[in-house]
Amino acid sequence: MKDQGHRYPNVSDKLSWDEAKTESVGVPAIWNSLKHLGRYVDMPQALKASLKMNQEGGFDCPGCAWPDPDDHRSKLGEYCENGIKALAEEATKRKVDSAFFKKYSVEELTSWSEFKLGKSGRITHPMYLAEGESHYQEISWPDAFKKIGNHLRGLDDPNEAIFYTSGRTCNEAAFLYGAFVRAYGTNNLPDCSNMCHECSGYALSQTLGIGKGAVTLDDIHQAEVVMVIGQNPGTNHPRMLTALENCKLNGGSIIAINPLKEAGLINYSNPQKPLRILSGGVDLTDIYLQVQVNGDIALLKAIMLLLVEKEEMSGDVIDHDFIKEHTHGYNDFINDLKKEDFNICVSESGVDEAEIRKAADLIARKDKIIICWAMGVTQHENGVQNVREIVNLLLMRGAVGKAGAGPCPVRGHSNVQGDRTMGIWEKMPESFLAKLDNAFDIHSPRKEGYATVPAIKAMYNGKAKVFFGMGGNFVSATPDTDYTAEALRKCDLTVHVSTKLNRSHLVHGKEALILPTLGRSEMDVQSSGYQFVSTESSMGIVQNSKGVLAPKSDHLLSEVAIVGGMAHATLADRNDVQVDWQSFVDDYDLIRAKIEEVIPGFNRYNERVRDDKGFYLPNGVKVRDFKTSTGKANFSINPRPVLELEKGAFRLTTLRAHDQYNTTLYGLDDRYRGIKNGREIILMNKSDMQEHGLKGGDCVDVNSNHDGVVRTVSNFKVVPYDIPSRCLGAYFPEANPLVPIDLINPETHTPVSKNIVVKLKRVVTT
Repeated sequence: MKDQGHRYPNVSDKLSWDEAKTESVGVPAIWNSLKHLGRYVDMPQALKASLKMNQEGGFDCPGCAWPDPDDHRSKLGEYCENGIKALAEEATKRKVDSAFFKKYSVEELTSWSEFKLGKSGRITHPMYLAEGESHYQEISWPDAFKKIGNHLRGLDDPNEAIFYTSGRTCNEAAFLYGAFVRAYGTNNLPDCSNMCHECSGYALSQTLGIGKGAVTLDDIHQAEVVMVIGQNPGTNHPRMLTALENCKLNGGSIIAINPLKEAGLINYSNPQKPLRILSGGVDLTDIYLQVQVNGDIALLKAIMLLLVEKEEMSGDVIDHDFIKEHTHGYNDFINDLKKEDFNICVSESGVDEAEIRKAADLIARKDKIIICWAMGVTQHENGVQNVREIVNLLLMRGAVGKAGAGPCPVRGHSNVQGDRTMGIWEKMPESFLAKLDNAFDIHSPRKEGYATVPAIKAMYNGKAKVFFGMGGNFVSATPDTDYTAEALRKCDLTVHVSTKLNRSHLVHGKEALILPTLGRSEMDVQSSGYQFVSTESSMGIVQNSKGVLAPKSDHLLSEVAIVGGMAHATLADRNDVQVDWQSFVDDYDLIRAKIEEVIPGFNRYNERVRDDKGFYLPNGVKVRDFKTSTGKANFSINPRPVLELEKGAFRLTTLRAHDQYNTTLYGLDDRYRGIKNGREIILMNKSDMQEHGLKGGDCVDVNSNHDGVVRTVSNFKVVPYDIPSRCLGAYFPEANPLVPIDLINPETHTPVSKNIVVKLKRVVTT
C-alpha cells in the first residue's frame, strides 16, 4: 500500500523558546535522567542496568562510541544523560506485540509522529506484512528466514540485494553478516559510515595511512590545545566533556569552531563532582570561533597563513624537523597556501579577524595540539578537503604521532568504527577478501558494491529488489526522504532488524518483515551458554559487552542468531558454500577465532577480549609509521570553497536536538538551546529575520533547488537564534527531505546535509 510515511506529522503546535543555555550537565542532567527512567522503565531494572553500563564486565552503552577510561571508572555511573535515555529505550516497560499490530494498521501508524512511534515500546515478535495487506501479522522465525531465503535465491543476480548496517551492530554479528553477504555473492554492504564519517576515513587514509583517529583519552588530558570543530559534544558525546574538563584542569586550552554557540562547549558541571556543581562548573572554551556554514577551510587557511607569518618573524613556529623526516608534499602545500588572500579567508570564514589572530597565537605557542571533529566537518561536498586541511594544520606544527597530539574524528554510534574494522564496507581491500575466503572456504566477489546513496538509486531504478537493514531507521536517516521512500517501495521485500518501531517499518516494499532483536543491555544465551559480544570505541579500543537484563520477550533473537538463520535459509543448498552457520550462533568464540584469522591486530582475540579493560588495536600514526603511498604523512592542496549565495538564499545545516540520538527521539525539547515542544523549526539570525519581515513563531516553507528539482518542507516555525547571518539550522530527520540525492561528496558519496542552499517562503496563517 502507498503511504505518506516519509512526511513527519507536525509536533510543534505548542512550541516555545527561551534564551539558549550557557552551561551544561549538572543537576538538570541528573534530574532529566531520573525523570526519563521513572517514566519508561521499572526502577529496579533501571538501577541494575545503570550500574553495569560502561563498567568492566558490564555492557557497552548503546549510544555513542566515546571510549571508557583506561584507569578509573566511576562507580556512581560511567554514563551520561543521553546514555541513560538510550538505556531507557531498550529497557522500556512498554511493548509492541501482535495485539498492537492487529489494532493499528500501517496507514494509521503512518500518521503518528516519529516520537510517538518510538515510544510505543519494544517489538516482541517477528512480524510480516503481506503484499496488499494493511496490518502486520506475527510470523515464526523459521518462516521469516524461509521468506528471506526464497527472495534472495530468486534474484537474477546477488547484486540485486542490499545489506545495510547501522552503527550499533556488534563485532561478531557484523563480521558474520559480511561473511554471509560475500558468500551469497555481493559486496553491497552500505552502512551509516557512508553518510557521516566516510570523508574522515578517506582523507585520513590518504594523508596519514589509517582511516581512523590517532589519540587516546590520556592524550586529550595531556593536550595543550584541543580544537573542537563542527561538533556538539554536550548533546552528541556528553562523556567527552569530562575529558575536556581534565584537559582544562591540567592547564590546556580549548578552541571551539561552530556556527552555533553550544552550551556543552561553554561551561560543564560534572555531575560526579558535587563541589564542582556548587562552584559553577568549569568554563571550557577559551576562544569560540563562530564560523559560517562551510567556512572551515577559509578559517583554517587564515590560521595557517598567520602561522607562516609568525614563522617568518621568529623561525620557531613550523616544525621543519618533523616535516623533513616524516612528511611529503610540504613545498607544494606551502606555495599554494601563500597564494591565498588572508583578508578573503577571514571574510569567507565569517569570523572576526581579531578572534582568528588569538587562535593562531595560541596554536603557535603550543606543541601538543589535538583537533576533534564530527559531521559538521564531513557532511559537505568538500568534506574530504575539510579533513585534509585539518591534517595540514597538525602537520605544520608536528602535532601528529606524539603524546597529547593528533587527529580525533569523534564517531557516532557505539560500534560504527568496529563495523568497518569487521569488513562492513562496499570496497574492502583484496588483503581482507583473500583472508576471508580462506577462513570460510568461500569465494568473495571482487566487484565494488553499493554505498548508501548508490544503493538508494539502485532500488529507485529497479536494479535492487531486496533491502535488508541490520538496525537503524533507514528512511529517516538517509537524504532526500521522498526519493528514498519511493526507492524502498519499489523493492519486492524490505526487512528491518529492530528493537523498536520506526518510520522505516511503514515505508515498505511489496512484502515486509520486522525482525526483533536483543538490546545491548539484555542477556544473550545460546546453546553453549551465556554469550558476550565486543565493540570498538572511537579511539580503537576493543572491549567485551555482556547484557544483564532479561530479554523483553522470549521471541527475540540476537543479531548473530538472525544472521545465522538467514544465512542457513539462503545458502544451505549451495554446494560452493559449506559453512556451518549454526555453529557460530551456538558459540561466539568461534566467530572471534575467524576474526583473528582475517583481521590484523586481533591476535589472541578470545583471550585478550576477556580482559574487561579491553585492548587497543594497532595504530601506526601514533608511532609515526604512515602507511601511505609515499610512506610518509602527506600534505595536500585543498581549494577554498567559493561561498556565494544569490539574493534571498541561505545555507542550512541539519542538527540534533538534545533530546535525540540520531533518528531516535527521546523527547520534544532541546534544553540547551532553550526550545520546548517543537521540532519543525528554523533557527535564524535576528537581523536576517528583520530583513525578511519575519518574527519568532512565523511559519515558513523551506525550499531547496538542486539541478532544477525543488524540494520542500512546510510549516516550519522561525526561532530567533545566535547563528551567523545567512545561515540557518534545522533538525534532522525533519529537514532531510531537503537534502538532494545527487548532492554528495564525489569521493565518498556522503550526502551534503550540513550545507543545503535554501530559500524561505512565509506561510500566511489565519
